[in-house]
Amino acid sequence: MLDSAWKTRKSRPVSIQRHHGGLMTVKNERTSKKAASSAGKTLSSKSGSKAAKSAAASALAQKGNAKVTGKAAASKAAKTLQSKSATKQAKSAAGSALTQKPKKRR
Repeated sequence: MLDSAWKTRKSRPVSIQRHHGGLMTVKNERTSKKAASSAGKTLSSKSGSKAAKSAAASALAQKGNAKVTGKAAASKAAKTLQSKSATKQAKSAAGSALTQKPKKRR
C-alpha cells in the first residue's frame, strides 16, 4: 500500500512516500534547458554508449514534469559519469538524471 504525506522544507514541498515500511523522498527537481539540450545531443550521437543514451533518455523524460529516475536508469547514469570516454554532454545528462533519483530515508 502506498500513501504519501507532504512536508515543507526550505519553502519547497517534499513528498514522503511510505512503501512496505520504508520511506522514500520524492524530489521535485526538473531537467533544465541546458541538460535537456545535452541529453538530445547524446541521444542523436552515433558514438554514444547504451548507458549514456539511457541516462539521457531518462533526463529528457523528466523535462517539464515530476517524474523521477528509476533504479536501472540511475545505475546507467552512474556508469556514464564514471566513464573516461563519455562526452561532456553525456555526463551532463547523466548528472541531471541522477539528481532526480529519489533518496531512501530511514
